[in-house]
Amino acid sequence: MGDVAMTVPVVRALIKQYPNVKITVLSKPFLKPLFNNIENVTFYAADVNGKHKGFFGIYKLYKELKLLNFDAVADLHNVLRSKILRTFFKFSNTNIAFINKGRKEKKALTSTTNKVFKQLKTTHQRYVDVFNNLGFTIDISKPEFPQKQELSEEIIHVAGEKKDKWIGIAPFAQYNSKMYPLALMENVIADLAQQKNLKVLLFGGGQKEVDLLEKIASKYPNTINVAGKIKLNQELNLISNLDCMLSMDSGNAHFAAMLGINVYTIWGITHPYTGFAPFNQPIENAILPDLDKYPNIPCSIYGNKVCEGYENVMRSISPKTIVHKILENI
Repeated sequence: MGDVAMTVPVVRALIKQYPNVKITVLSKPFLKPLFNNIENVTFYAADVNGKHKGFFGIYKLYKELKLLNFDAVADLHNVLRSKILRTFFKFSNTNIAFINKGRKEKKALTSTTNKVFKQLKTTHQRYVDVFNNLGFTIDISKPEFPQKQELSEEIIHVAGEKKDKWIGIAPFAQYNSKMYPLALMENVIADLAQQKNLKVLLFGGGQKEVDLLEKIASKYPNTINVAGKIKLNQELNLISNLDCMLSMDSGNAHFAAMLGINVYTIWGITHPYTGFAPFNQPIENAILPDLDKYPNIPCSIYGNKVCEGYENVMRSISPKTIVHKILENI
């Protein structure tokens, strides 16, 4: 989900700088709202659990897409499924380019011996490189973002009219190693909820997260759980009206960043140097653990592998540090 959101600023730049180009984005159906209202962009849903499942399903997808007469195919994912699909296009003499994920340098960055600790190329730039290889030179250094959306009736029903500063907080991530301990995050929420002219909006997904956030929201003033109450297109509507988003190294950070919202990210065993920091955000917005105490960070690219003894790295980040970082900047 985050990977797809990171393509949005690049696609916008491509359309802005090449207004005669038409793009078809192929992804899972629920991600269609990410590309709403981008000129010259259409969305094609891949039914990877149904008619497009497996090798023959991918071939069927290829036959469907072939009818659209593409001049080029940009594989921004470079996984088994997309490799098979692009190979079919290659056999039909379609121009192909695919992302170089930089696995060798990422391995060096996460190594516990002879670590090469340096900023790697961002994922956004890796997407740009794909289009460069297709003949489209893109500059993403001066991005333009969409205007804040008018709050829908559904959003107003859940969050109310916007009269105060709105802070979004998305406390969950795919892996526990990328999650700030929930008890500490509750301390952050409690402090922010006491501030004047400020409202805290909690984001998440899945029934377990919804239940946890609902319980937390019920304890504090000016705190509303929006998880489970709105669909993705409405969530993006709401995020576009935030004054800032506090997130883990996860999808909501990229949703906010693609809309030009100020994003503060909390990092555990991963690190912005891996190239997955939210788009166009200063490094100062990254809230990091004690790197002197935990010198092997990052020890994972995606957060799925934890170095021994690094299970509690996020506890080296004080809730007060997070609250101060947010309040001094809004």
